[in-house]
Amino acid sequence: MVEFLYNIDVQVFYFINRTLANPVTDSVMPFITELNHWKIFYVIMWLYLMIGAGKRGRVAGILVLFLVLISDQTSSNLVKHLVDRVRPCHVLQSVNLLVGCTSSYSFPSSHAVNNFAGAVFFSHFYPRLRIAFYTAAALMALSRIFCGVHYPSDVLGGTLLGLAIGYLFVKLWETANKKLKIL
Repeated sequence: MVEFLYNIDVQVFYFINRTLANPVTDSVMPFITELNHWKIFYVIMWLYLMIGAGKRGRVAGILVLFLVLISDQTSSNLVKHLVDRVRPCHVLQSVNLLVGCTSSYSFPSSHAVNNFAGAVFFSHFYPRLRIAFYTAAALMALSRIFCGVHYPSDVLGGTLLGLAIGYLFVKLWETANKKLKIL
Protein backbone atom coordinates (compact mmCIF):
# COMPACT_ATOMS: atom_id res chain seq x y z
CA MET A 1 0.00 0.00 0.00
CA VAL A 2 2.84 2.40 0.85
CA GLU A 3 4.47 1.79 -2.53
CA PHE A 4 1.12 2.38 -4.29
CA LEU A 5 0.70 5.73 -2.52
CA TYR A 6 4.31 6.68 -3.26
CA ASN A 7 3.76 5.93 -6.96
CA ILE A 8 0.71 8.21 -6.99
CA ASP A 9 2.76 10.90 -5.22
CA VAL A 10 5.50 10.61 -7.86
CA GLN A 11 3.03 10.73 -10.75
CA VAL A 12 1.31 13.83 -9.36
CA PHE A 13 4.75 15.35 -8.72
CA TYR A 14 5.78 14.80 -12.36
CA PHE A 15 2.44 16.13 -13.62
CA ILE A 16 2.89 19.39 -11.71
CA ASN A 17 6.67 19.68 -12.02
CA ARG A 18 7.09 18.69 -15.68
CA THR A 19 3.75 18.54 -17.49
CA LEU A 20 2.45 21.86 -16.15
CA ALA A 21 5.88 23.50 -16.48
CA ASN A 22 6.03 26.40 -18.92
CA PRO A 23 8.04 29.62 -19.27
CA VAL A 24 5.65 31.51 -16.98
CA THR A 25 5.69 29.01 -14.10
CA ASP A 26 9.43 28.46 -14.58
CA SER A 27 9.91 32.20 -13.93
CA VAL A 28 7.19 32.94 -11.38
CA MET A 29 7.41 29.91 -9.09
CA PRO A 30 11.09 30.31 -8.14
CA PHE A 31 10.36 33.93 -7.27
CA ILE A 32 7.39 32.92 -5.12
CA THR A 33 9.28 30.11 -3.37
CA GLU A 34 12.37 32.16 -2.45
CA LEU A 35 11.92 33.56 1.06
CA ASN A 36 14.57 36.22 0.48
CA HIS A 37 12.23 37.84 -2.04
CA TRP A 38 9.63 38.30 0.69
CA LYS A 39 11.76 39.58 3.60
CA ILE A 40 11.24 43.26 2.81
CA PHE A 41 7.49 42.69 2.36
CA TYR A 42 7.30 40.80 5.67
CA VAL A 43 9.23 43.53 7.50
CA ILE A 44 7.05 46.29 6.04
CA MET A 45 3.86 44.39 6.91
CA TRP A 46 5.11 43.68 10.44
CA LEU A 47 6.02 47.34 10.93
CA TYR A 48 2.58 48.33 9.67
CA LEU A 49 0.98 45.96 12.19
CA MET A 50 3.10 47.36 15.00
CA ILE A 51 2.79 51.06 14.10
CA GLY A 52 -0.23 51.65 11.87
CA ALA A 53 -2.80 48.95 12.59
CA GLY A 54 -3.81 49.84 16.13
CA LYS A 55 -3.96 47.57 19.14
CA ARG A 56 -5.30 44.63 17.10
CA GLY A 57 -2.33 44.94 14.73
CA ARG A 58 0.19 45.14 17.56
CA VAL A 59 -1.25 42.02 19.17
CA ALA A 60 -1.19 40.19 15.81
CA GLY A 61 2.35 41.43 15.16
CA ILE A 62 3.67 40.13 18.46
CA LEU A 63 1.77 36.84 18.34
CA VAL A 64 2.82 36.03 14.77
CA LEU A 65 6.46 35.96 15.89
CA PHE A 66 5.62 33.15 18.32
CA LEU A 67 3.46 31.39 15.74
CA VAL A 68 6.24 31.30 13.14
CA LEU A 69 8.74 30.14 15.75
CA ILE A 70 6.45 27.29 16.82
CA SER A 71 5.35 26.26 13.32
CA ASP A 72 8.83 26.39 11.83
CA GLN A 73 10.52 24.56 14.69
CA THR A 74 7.80 21.89 14.76
CA SER A 75 8.21 21.33 11.03
CA SER A 76 11.94 21.74 10.51
CA ASN A 77 13.39 20.37 13.73
CA LEU A 78 10.81 17.83 14.85
CA VAL A 79 8.67 16.30 12.11
CA LYS A 80 11.27 16.38 9.32
CA HIS A 81 13.74 14.48 11.51
CA LEU A 82 11.12 11.94 12.57
CA VAL A 83 10.15 11.17 8.96
CA ASP A 84 13.59 11.50 7.30
CA ARG A 85 12.19 11.70 3.76
CA VAL A 86 14.67 12.57 1.02
CA ARG A 87 13.67 15.34 -1.38
CA PRO A 88 12.46 14.33 -4.87
CA CYS A 89 15.25 16.34 -6.49
CA HIS A 90 17.74 13.88 -4.95
CA VAL A 91 16.01 10.62 -5.94
CA LEU A 92 13.88 11.17 -9.05
CA GLN A 93 15.09 11.42 -12.63
CA SER A 94 14.38 14.37 -14.93
CA VAL A 95 13.14 16.76 -12.26
CA ASN A 96 12.52 20.29 -13.51
CA LEU A 97 14.67 21.77 -10.74
CA LEU A 98 14.20 25.53 -10.60
CA VAL A 99 15.97 26.27 -7.30
CA GLY A 100 18.76 24.67 -5.30
CA CYS A 101 18.10 21.21 -3.91
CA THR A 102 19.03 21.40 -0.25
CA SER A 103 20.08 18.44 1.86
CA SER A 104 17.33 19.00 4.45
CA TYR A 105 14.52 16.51 4.60
CA SER A 106 11.39 16.83 2.52
CA PHE A 107 8.38 15.99 4.71
CA PRO A 108 6.61 18.20 5.59
CA SER A 109 7.13 21.31 3.50
CA SER A 110 8.02 23.99 6.04
CA HIS A 111 6.93 26.63 3.52
CA ALA A 112 3.45 25.08 3.58
CA VAL A 113 3.40 24.69 7.37
CA ASN A 114 4.41 28.27 8.08
CA ASN A 115 2.24 29.89 5.44
CA PHE A 116 -0.92 27.95 6.25
CA ALA A 117 -0.42 28.50 9.99
CA GLY A 118 -0.11 32.20 9.17
CA ALA A 119 -3.20 32.11 6.93
CA VAL A 120 -5.32 30.63 9.74
CA PHE A 121 -3.92 33.10 12.26
CA PHE A 122 -4.30 36.24 10.14
CA SER A 123 -7.75 35.13 8.94
CA HIS A 124 -8.82 35.21 12.58
CA PHE A 125 -7.63 38.81 13.02
CA TYR A 126 -8.56 40.02 9.52
CA PRO A 127 -11.38 37.79 8.22
CA ARG A 128 -12.11 39.99 5.18
CA LEU A 129 -8.66 39.12 3.82
CA ARG A 130 -9.10 35.36 4.34
CA ILE A 131 -9.13 34.56 0.60
CA ALA A 132 -5.92 36.49 0.04
CA PHE A 133 -4.17 34.77 2.96
CA TYR A 134 -5.15 31.27 1.82
CA THR A 135 -4.40 32.01 -1.84
CA ALA A 136 -0.92 33.25 -0.95
CA ALA A 137 -0.29 30.18 1.22
CA ALA A 138 -1.49 27.83 -1.53
CA LEU A 139 0.72 29.51 -4.16
CA MET A 140 3.74 29.30 -1.87
CA ALA A 141 3.04 25.63 -1.17
CA LEU A 142 2.48 24.74 -4.85
CA SER A 143 5.65 26.58 -5.83
CA ARG A 144 7.62 23.95 -3.91
CA ILE A 145 6.39 21.21 -6.26
CA PHE A 146 6.83 23.33 -9.39
CA CYS A 147 10.40 24.06 -8.28
CA GLY A 148 11.13 20.34 -7.82
CA VAL A 149 11.98 20.29 -4.13
CA HIS A 150 8.86 18.71 -2.58
CA TYR A 151 6.45 15.90 -3.32
CA PRO A 152 2.73 16.74 -3.32
CA SER A 153 2.32 14.75 -0.09
CA ASP A 154 5.01 16.94 1.53
CA VAL A 155 2.91 19.98 0.65
CA LEU A 156 -0.35 18.33 1.70
CA GLY A 157 1.17 17.21 5.00
CA GLY A 158 2.63 20.67 5.54
CA THR A 159 -0.72 22.25 4.76
CA LEU A 160 -2.55 20.05 7.26
CA LEU A 161 0.09 20.58 9.94
CA GLY A 162 0.06 24.34 9.35
CA LEU A 163 -3.74 24.45 9.53
CA ALA A 164 -3.66 22.51 12.79
CA ILE A 165 -0.93 24.67 14.35
CA GLY A 166 -2.68 27.85 13.24
CA TYR A 167 -6.02 26.63 14.61
CA LEU A 168 -4.51 25.62 17.96
CA PHE A 169 -2.67 28.92 18.20
CA VAL A 170 -5.89 30.86 17.54
CA LYS A 171 -7.71 28.80 20.18
CA LEU A 172 -4.94 29.47 22.71
CA TRP A 173 -5.15 33.18 21.90
CA GLU A 174 -8.93 33.19 22.29
CA THR A 175 -8.66 31.45 25.66
CA ALA A 176 -5.97 33.86 26.88
CA ASN A 177 -7.88 36.86 25.55
CA LYS A 178 -11.08 35.84 27.38
CA LYS A 179 -9.17 35.74 30.65
CA LEU A 180 -6.93 38.76 30.10
CA LYS A 181 -9.34 40.87 27.98
CA ILE A 182 -6.56 42.23 25.76
CA LEU A 183 -8.86 42.92 22.80
